[in-house]
Amino acid sequence: MATNESVSIFSSASLAVEYVDSLLPENPLQEPFKNAWNYMLDNYTKFQIATWGSLIVHEVLYFLFCLPGFLFQFIPYMKKYKIQKDKPETWENQWKCFKVLLFNHFFIQLPLICGTYYFTEYFNIPYDWERMPRWYLLLAKCFGCAVIEDTWHYFLHRLLHHKRIYKYIHKVHHEFQAPFGMEAEYAHPLETLILGTGFFIGIMLLCDHVILLWAWVTIRLIETIDVHSGYDIPLNPLNLIPFYAGSRHHDFHHMNFIGNYASTFTWWDRIFGTDSQFVAYNEKMKKIEKKTE
Repeated sequence: MATNESVSIFSSASLAVEYVDSLLPENPLQEPFKNAWNYMLDNYTKFQIATWGSLIVHEVLYFLFCLPGFLFQFIPYMKKYKIQKDKPETWENQWKCFKVLLFNHFFIQLPLICGTYYFTEYFNIPYDWERMPRWYLLLAKCFGCAVIEDTWHYFLHRLLHHKRIYKYIHKVHHEFQAPFGMEAEYAHPLETLILGTGFFIGIMLLCDHVILLWAWVTIRLIETIDVHSGYDIPLNPLNLIPFYAGSRHHDFHHMNFIGNYASTFTWWDRIFGTDSQFVAYNEKMKKIEKKTE
């Protein structure tokens, strides 16, 4: 009975979204995107799309999303939004981070990406335009992937902080006490595999088209680079997402090496009380700000 009610609720919600979608003006980018997608399908094999296409998407988007935070260090006006103002970025740290990233991306992540084609073939994941899901279904599935990844990340990240194993794996990621965007994937190879597993679980459960792989990569990169940015930018649209952790939440974790273990949302930290020090710190900072006004 409960299952039937749930199905009815989801069906009604889906119909409501479809109705709203029908009222929206036609997306002017849809036709060019369709043509580009079909051109890709006509000129490249599935293996090339799934492997090299996924690599290009990841590399281009990663460094593109890192670019604003990288440029902020040269803009005096943006310094007031830096969370740890006493720890500016250095060329030495950024160059070291960049070199480790290239190693991780091409020697750890690329072999994993090579498995994408075989995954899509084994589960008959379509590539064609006709079966591409609508934008709202794509967003819903990406949200589902985010919830799954956040849950995996919270518990495995917390485990990596255990005193018996912290210094062997996760300590690498905490080398920079004041994070910056490019540092988001700066980690020990084992950590890349352990925490990266959470990214693929949602894909294995929810993927019904290859576009979900790239959409989820995009959203995950936006989120992880944002929380590692080191800047708390006003009017950040991501902060409108309910329970979104944000840069202050994760910056506190890097500052103190404890608490705030979740990647995207705050609910697991709230449930288990691992954000208590962060909450106390925020209250203290608010009182200081009121006195200085």
